[in-house]
Amino acid sequence: MGEYSKALSSYERSLEIKKIALPPNHPDLASSYVNIGTVYAKKGEYSKALSSYERSFEIRKIALPPNHPDLATSYNNIGLVYDNMGEYSKGLSSYERSLEIQKIALPPNHPDLA
Repeated sequence: MGEYSKALSSYERSLEIKKIALPPNHPDLASSYVNIGTVYAKKGEYSKALSSYERSFEIRKIALPPNHPDLATSYNNIGLVYDNMGEYSKGLSSYERSLEIQKIALPPNHPDLA
């Protein structure tokens, strides 16, 4: 538990391999940036987490349809970081955008809408 440095190193190595093997806006790259951002968030390094989550979001905006659930997840991740940074209005805005996408992309009884 708490081996964030090892996790970060593994995720960064995975990202480097994916950058070689995949096109620059492949969704798998976005997933790698999410993983890296999550480690930074757990370490309390919120500006680095935000940067990783935003990079993931930019890839997803290009690679996915505009109301794809992964975009909602990106907005939610960004909102969580803003909340942890004390930037509550930015966090709320991200959460609201996430919910808008979820309402379009998910069935009305989906647990993410609860």
